[in-house]
Amino acid sequence: MQAALLNVVATVNKYLTDYVLIFLLIGVGLYFTIRTRFVQVRCFGEGMKNVFGKLSLKGGSQGGGLSSFQALATAIAAQVGTGNIVGACGAILIGGPGAIFWMWVIAFLGMATIYAEATLAQKTRVVNEDGTVEGGPVYYIKTAFKGGFGKFLAVFFAIATMLALGFMGTMVQSNSIAGTMGTAVGLGENLYWIIGIVVALLAGLVFLGNVDRLASVTEKLVPVMAALYILGSLVVIFARVQYIPETFGMIFKYAFTPNALIGGGIGYALKSAISQGAKRGLFSNEAGMGSTPHAHAQANVKNAHEQGTTAMIGVFIDTFIVLTMTALVVISTLYAGNGELGNTLSYANGSLILSNYNKANLAQMAFGEVFGPTFGNIFVAVCLFFFAFSTILSWNFFGKINFQYLFKKKGTVVYTAIAIVFVFLGSIFSNDLVWELTDFFNYLMVLPNVIALIALGKLVVDATKEGKAAKEAARVSAAVAEESAKEEAAAE
Repeated sequence: MQAALLNVVATVNKYLTDYVLIFLLIGVGLYFTIRTRFVQVRCFGEGMKNVFGKLSLKGGSQGGGLSSFQALATAIAAQVGTGNIVGACGAILIGGPGAIFWMWVIAFLGMATIYAEATLAQKTRVVNEDGTVEGGPVYYIKTAFKGGFGKFLAVFFAIATMLALGFMGTMVQSNSIAGTMGTAVGLGENLYWIIGIVVALLAGLVFLGNVDRLASVTEKLVPVMAALYILGSLVVIFARVQYIPETFGMIFKYAFTPNALIGGGIGYALKSAISQGAKRGLFSNEAGMGSTPHAHAQANVKNAHEQGTTAMIGVFIDTFIVLTMTALVVISTLYAGNGELGNTLSYANGSLILSNYNKANLAQMAFGEVFGPTFGNIFVAVCLFFFAFSTILSWNFFGKINFQYLFKKKGTVVYTAIAIVFVFLGSIFSNDLVWELTDFFNYLMVLPNVIALIALGKLVVDATKEGKAAKEAARVSAAVAEESAKEEAAAE
């Protein structure tokens, strides 16, 4: 039954990825890059200042909503997950090292897309009398399209998000946790259910709390987990430093001639590289998917532009730092320097020849080249546990927001119970099936989200102008205050 379902969903996903997703993601990214005059470049420094100038591991309760950093931490918790390790490895295996180049392209354009998502989430959010905040794509979808069509798209998005993130998406994360943990401790696949129960129970403890509990966990977990993984990756990269130039060379070379490595005709191979970059890029940084705006809507900030620039840094950290670390480790150990996967055609018309490699264990084998098999397995398992667990928490929160949009607060306990069951089921389901199911519902989220983003392009541009005006006003105010202080000092 699982095999039959996998075949159907994989076929549908193939057409969605090759003929819809690529054009949507690149198109909307280019649209907002041009309309905002490369906001991801112009305002990059501003975004970095917003993030690291306000970084705090003890933001505390905000009395409704979240601090800007808590919102970003919750968003990054969703972004930095299985996609940064297992997803990146799958993209490299199927599309070759060149798939990473296309993931970078998608991420660069995605920084403009996520800027639009975050600013619109801020512009259309609703603050209730008790200080709680309601916001996310369903609100800007209804702003973009009035009447029945807007309500239909909003409901469509809410259902897709509830299924994609609240249920199916958490299965991918728990599946990856079970696989890597099982490999690390030598647990047979028939016993992965034990890991599933533990992860489900831990997740349930946070699920049953409110947004303050989620923020308290993510603002502490995200910086620590990212630092741990980056540090371990740098150790491997320094150990293989002589192969790093070759590694970058392979990324750029095989971005345009992937058939030289993965076999098949140039057309087939190039399509594989680009589609894997788009598909895994979406799963990793989530720009255009409509997930992280739920977190950015909660941020208590001066203006929408401020949170938009903050959101861009989330994509930058996710793809250009964390995911790139995975790519450099895998390619420098297994492809460059006479690596086994770099010396032979690992694929022939899409069929894997080296069957001992798969997306679930590729990172562990790569780290094991430097750390040794045992510690390499353990290191990746621990890092992926933190990555995937934090994503489970954030995705459950995003799914809950959409559940409450559909059903108000009635049945929230039922939603939480079902979500916990799906976390468990992920540990015992086929790895390929849970990935294909999640991809399918992710794509359903993209469609109404991107349509609304484009329809509200002017509102995004206005937010950019408002942010620039506010920044200029603050500069003038500071200059006046400084001049007044000098005059007072002179008078004394």
